[in-house]
Formats: sequence, structure tokens, C-alpha cells
Amino acid sequence: MERYENAIEVKEITKSYPAFCLNQVSFTVPKGCIMGFIGQNGAGKTTTLRSILHITNIKSGEVRMFDQDFFENEIEIKKRIAVVFDETPFHGSLTARDLNVIFGGIYPEWNKDTFYSYLQYFEIREDQKIAAYSKGLKMKLQLACALSHNAELLILDEPTAGLDPVVREEVLQILLKYMEDGEHSILMSTHITSELDKIADMVTLIDHGSILFSERVDTLLEQHGLIKCAQEDLNRLDPEDIISVRTNRFGVEVMVKDREKAANVMPEAIIDRVNLEDIMVFYVERFRKERADESGKLTTL
Repeated sequence: MERYENAIEVKEITKSYPAFCLNQVSFTVPKGCIMGFIGQNGAGKTTTLRSILHITNIKSGEVRMFDQDFFENEIEIKKRIAVVFDETPFHGSLTARDLNVIFGGIYPEWNKDTFYSYLQYFEIREDQKIAAYSKGLKMKLQLACALSHNAELLILDEPTAGLDPVVREEVLQILLKYMEDGEHSILMSTHITSELDKIADMVTLIDHGSILFSERVDTLLEQHGLIKCAQEDLNRLDPEDIISVRTNRFGVEVMVKDREKAANVMPEAIIDRVNLEDIMVFYVERFRKERADESGKLTTL
């Protein structure tokens, strides 16, 4: 395969709607990396994916895949990638057998044997019309298509939505197998952050169209911590280390971005480890408070 450092480079993408905009979205997916793309519903995940695939036009910004300008080399690059949407793009009158013929004529490296092996694995009938499929079965069919033409990059929008826990785990294992040779990459949008705890190398958090961070998962989980303490103990922490604070009847829960530093100033405190869901929730809360504060300042001008 062609040598390149990054599978995707997104630089300052801007896209405006009447009630929403992407605000200079930037992130990079290194080659051989599974990047989780997370955020609450309406945060801009799907809009970003559609923008970088040129399904919708952007106002400004740059997208590169395999070290090439995507918009200038769109046709050739799309032969090297596979996309799975949260809603199936296939016409309901088609069958899996029809898709084998269609994609065999589109992708130079389409592998019929691989496709039919996935149909069998996912228990998909090749002669049944897609209109009769359940949502979960439609998602399985998209995955079967995506994994059957030796794509170097998978872009997945909620790929496990509508699947039961057993099948979700099977899909994650398939994705890990796809990554084994180090030559493939994945950008995966999902609201099920527990899945990314298992498979992701990096994670990018978007909220209200802005990127809050893009970081390695192991770094995030190792550095961040959750402290339960009294309100007055907050004064002992460096304000720059505090992500956000929640108040409850027993005191406060505070997420810090430097767990070791917090332990040095509060050695008696219990500092719990966090998962990606904790991190997403506290960062979004912080961003929401910052936006509310900024809005309040503007209204007083």
C-alpha cells in the first residue's frame, strides 16, 4: 500500500446553518489508528463526517486523505475508503446479491468471497429485499459491504446503532481484526463511549460544532481523575486543572486533568479513575458553562 503518515487531516472546516455551525473543526487521524469521534446528539458529528466526505459543501477549510487533497482527488480517494452511515443508503428494492454485482463494478478490489462470508456470518439472506430488513440487519449489510473491497480507511457513523450487545461485541472484534496489519485506519462516530474504551487509540470530542480536544485515549484515562470532596477543598486545587465541578448533597465531584498533581495537594482524598463517558460529560458541562458565561457577558455590554 501507498506510504503516508496520516489517513485523514481536517483543517479548520467551517459550515453554517441557520441554527448551527461547524466552527473551524480540525483533527488528524494517523495511519493505523482507530479514532473515536464523540459528542452528544446534535454536537456536529454527522455534519462533520458528511462535510469531510463532500456530501455537503463546506464554507471553508481543507480535507486531506492519504496526504492528498480530498476535494481535488475525490473519485480516486473514494475507491480507497469505505463508509457506513447511521441510516442505510441502499434502495429498499435491492438485495445483497444485487449489491455484490453493483460494488463489483465500482471497486477494483471488491472480493465476492469476502462479501458472502460476511453475509453468512451476519445471517443475511442474499435474496431478501433490503426494505424488509430490520435496522440492525441494514447496519450489518453496510458493514459487510465496507469490509469487502480492501479499503484502507473506514469512516463509520454510529456503526453499532440498533445492534444487540452480542453483535456489537462481534463487530468490535471484526474492526480490531481489520486493524491488525497496521495499514488500515478507522474514524468512528459513536455515542456508546464504552466501545471506544475497548478499541480506540485516540478520541476527538465535539460539542456545538467545536472541537474540545483530540487526544490519545491512554493519555486521557491516565491523566484525568475524579475527586469527591467538600466544597471548601476546591480552593486547594489549581483552577487550571479543574475541568468541571458537580455539586451534590454530600459535597462536590470535581474532574481534574492532572490526577497526580491533585494527589500531591490532597493526599487524603480518594481520586477515582475515569472512563471516556465521564470525560465527555464533564468537558461538555465545562463548555456549556463557558458558553453561558460568555453569553451573559455579551448581554450586559
